[in-house]
Amino acid sequence: MSRLFDDGNEPHMLISDAELDALEAEIPILAGLRHFAEEAVNMPWFTRLGRPLDREVKALARSYLDGLGFPDAEPARLRDWVEAADAAMALDIDPAHWEAEEGLRAALVTDALDHLSEDALNIAMTHVSALLGERVRMAVHDAAHFWEVEDEELLNAAAGAALHAAHGAALSLVAGGDDDHPFRRKFALFTRGRWPIGIAGLTFNIF
Repeated sequence: MSRLFDDGNEPHMLISDAELDALEAEIPILAGLRHFAEEAVNMPWFTRLGRPLDREVKALARSYLDGLGFPDAEPARLRDWVEAADAAMALDIDPAHWEAEEGLRAALVTDALDHLSEDALNIAMTHVSALLGERVRMAVHDAAHFWEVEDEELLNAAAGAALHAAHGAALSLVAGGDDDHPFRRKFALFTRGRWPIGIAGLTFNIF
């Protein structure tokens, strides 16, 4: 129950025991998110673009596809930024996988709010963006410099996709999702230096 504190002037309502317990329960979750973001900063973002898909990447892609509900789709390698741009444009034509992801995201938000207050969740997501934003943008521009790419719209799309994936993985962490949640798998592809652009038809395009 809430308690009153009298400082000699007017009594003030203190936080209730239940509210205090809720705040204390949020601390380890927020600490875990901070650790998640700090580790992610040091990942090799966008450093393996265009390379052949190794066994680990294929396994992560397979797990993502199965978890998202696209068991018939197969991962495919994109070789350069031109192919990546074409694949990114195709997402507007074939948005089925985005719709599936948004359904998962809405469910995660609901579950996450069972563990964190709405304010705490918003602060945590903002913190993830703040820690990763500059690092991701620098990594994209380093990759673009190496490839001699100057398409700012495409580079912004790549950086935005990486941060979006980080948010999804962070939500899964807060909500207590399994390690093989599709958002964790997609994030893992990014942190292995790839850009998993999306699904077109039965092809999961990975740069």
